[in-house]
Amino acid sequence: MSKAKTFFDFKLFRALLNYVKPYKSTYYFVLSAAILLSVFSNLTPYLLKITVDDHIRLGNYDGTLKMTLLMFGALFMEVLFQFLFVFYANWLGQKVVKDLRVDLFRKIIHFKMAYFDTTAVGRLVTRSVNDIETIASIFSQGLFMIITDFLKMALVIIVMLAVDWRLSLIVFSIFPVIIYATRLFQKAMKNAFEEVRLQVANLNTFVQERISGIKIVQIFNREKVEEDKFNEINTKHRDAWLRTVWINSIFFPIAEISGSICIGLLVWYGGISNLNGINISIGTLFLFITMSGLLFRPLRQIADKFNTLQMGMVAVDRIFTIFENN
Repeated sequence: MSKAKTFFDFKLFRALLNYVKPYKSTYYFVLSAAILLSVFSNLTPYLLKITVDDHIRLGNYDGTLKMTLLMFGALFMEVLFQFLFVFYANWLGQKVVKDLRVDLFRKIIHFKMAYFDTTAVGRLVTRSVNDIETIASIFSQGLFMIITDFLKMALVIIVMLAVDWRLSLIVFSIFPVIIYATRLFQKAMKNAFEEVRLQVANLNTFVQERISGIKIVQIFNREKVEEDKFNEINTKHRDAWLRTVWINSIFFPIAEISGSICIGLLVWYGGISNLNGINISIGTLFLFITMSGLLFRPLRQIADKFNTLQMGMVAVDRIFTIFENN
């Protein structure tokens, strides 16, 4: 399998989808749950706007009770589809990796002995265990989560524009900052996670080979030498993970501050507009404050999910490279 440097290898993904075919009904169910989850997550804020403007403000308590029950119903449906989405996305991922792991093991045990002369056993162990488990995250945390987030953001944008285009422009003005920060974060995390995967493979290979050859290590009194080598590899592994922690610690505070600035601008503009005779209802402000969170939260997290998807696709590439060996 070629090591394509494109963001997403669709040919490779289609090869992976062959393992989804036995569970096609579950695959489409998860996609349907993602769509319904997006709808219900956006319904509650809009119902809140109607409740505040058309019932609470006018003292219509019977209407307020009815709208509150509707909001509870929408929230219940959101929780229900969230459960179904998470459960079956993970279920599908585990089914796929189980079948993939069986095929990989069958392939490995039929290799000729010459293959093992040039391939570290520890690296094959990493491919069979760690890399295949990473592929499960494509379904549980990557692909479906990204689809859900994009649907949520699309619906939020449509509702915002339909309610008040001026407030929408304020929210959208923060977009370039978060998108730019997200793009930088995505690139940095991609490189950091590639280094993590490399160091994990090196660590597994070293430990497997030294434990398998422990008699030789002890006969030649190399315990201290191997301990020093292990310490060096382990340090590189630690540093690779700390780099991911450092990148996260920079990105997420920037994203949180941007969201808070957006809320401040909405409240400021709403107050100024009402003082100048432009009526912006309290319910509308509530709607935009809530929906700005629904818009920015997936946008902040989507970079991390893209990285999860990329890590999974790197693992897929490594696995299918083994399948191509004769």
